[in-house]
Amino acid sequence: MTNAKSVKNGKGERRTTLSDRGPRPKYKICVSGAAETGHCAQDALEKSEQVGRLIAKYGMVLVTGATTGTPYWAAKGAKEAGGIVIGLSPASSEAEHLKKYHLPVDYHDLIIYTGFEYSGRNLLLTRSSDAVITLCGRMGTLNEFTIAFEDDKPIGVLEGSGGITNELRHLLDIAKRGPGKVVFDRDPEQLLLKVVQMIEKEKENSYA
Repeated sequence: MTNAKSVKNGKGERRTTLSDRGPRPKYKICVSGAAETGHCAQDALEKSEQVGRLIAKYGMVLVTGATTGTPYWAAKGAKEAGGIVIGLSPASSEAEHLKKYHLPVDYHDLIIYTGFEYSGRNLLLTRSSDAVITLCGRMGTLNEFTIAFEDDKPIGVLEGSGGITNELRHLLDIAKRGPGKVVFDRDPEQLLLKVVQMIEKEKENSYA
């Protein structure tokens, strides 16, 4: 069960944080987002890095597509905070990862070279994670979102980060499939809290 802490923000309003939580399992949190960030909000990379730091701070494992852009900055934040980062590459080898896909290898503890190109990598990426955080993105991010949605995976959307995140509420509405396990927030810590609460509720129900 979530053991969270209520604190006052700068406006004197009470909000819940993860800071008073006890020991936690190492939940695997996928950060999904744009490799090319020109269309993202001005603070998207800063927010991505913050998401990574928070995942590490609270003892969870960050999972990325071993790519550039917002996932890379999340990986940077997590590693600089002492966290664990696992990447799933579309390439079949490190050489292909570097030379064909031109993707980075830094800020990751382990990169798994799937050899399944982007579409197959996306499936493995979301399915190997306990939840997905969706940041500013394009078609690839939307693909990862829809895979996670179909798998009934907990998803947290960082509103205000730009790109496809601006359209996901509307897409859920017109798809007429219900809200799924999707939550929205503009604050990275509050978003992560909501996602962790969904993971824990899901695990409690699975053992009920």
